Amino acid sequence: IGGCVAEKILVVDDEISLQETLAYNLSKEGYTVEVAGDGNQALELARSSKPDLVILDVMLPGLDGFEVCRILRQEANIPVLMLTARDDEIDRVVGLEVGADDYLVKPFSMRELNARIKALLRRVRLIREEVESSAQESAQPKLLTFNDLVIDMTRREVRLGNDVLQLKPKEYELLLYMGQHKGQVLTREVILEHVWGWDFVGDSRTVDVHIRWLREKIEQNPESPQRIITVRGAGYRFEG
Repeated sequence: IGGCVAEKILVVDDEISLQETLAYNLSKEGYTVEVAGDGNQALELARSSKPDLVILDVMLPGLDGFEVCRILRQEANIPVLMLTARDDEIDRVVGLEVGADDYLVKPFSMRELNARIKALLRRVRLIREEVESSAQESAQPKLLTFNDLVIDMTRREVRLGNDVLQLKPKEYELLLYMGQHKGQVLTREVILEHVWGWDFVGDSRTVDVHIRWLREKIEQNPESPQRIITVRGAGYRFEG
């Protein structure tokens, strides 16, 4: 990590053996690791120690992983990698809907987990660097304006009329990317590569889920979208 302070990972799982295995292996990879066995303890640790990433099991005593993720999302922009014991699409979709950045189905290999962690942390570092460099470049707001929809790149904020929209980090990045390519047909694969990163290992339905959420926030009628158009068999086109 190039002489920086070791990145901190919070592992949340009620299986002690898995907790210990993950803590041991991640420590060997050079991370600082903290562990929690239930949802309430996870929230306390996340608030007090401010980890760089949270590995979060769905099935937890007390607050389950979905609820913990939803609360974390309201309080901070920590990337969350969810663990689910079932290869169940409902778990994945719910995980995405409450704001998880990625998910992994048990059992998994440490190699795969490490790849996911590296991809998420790299993405966070790049965003942080972009924000810092744009703040240094100029205090002048950089705006993309589409009638009453304004993307403020300096503040990482989107306004619709007089309202500031509450967008998840990925929703903001997706809208910004589409806004920067207005009028172009963008395939799901191209969107995944540019918004999630070339090493993202989830599937392209992630894009559809995030498009649906964006439409609910920026379209007058999400069922008949005027801004984000579906191009059948190809992908999506942003018309602003």
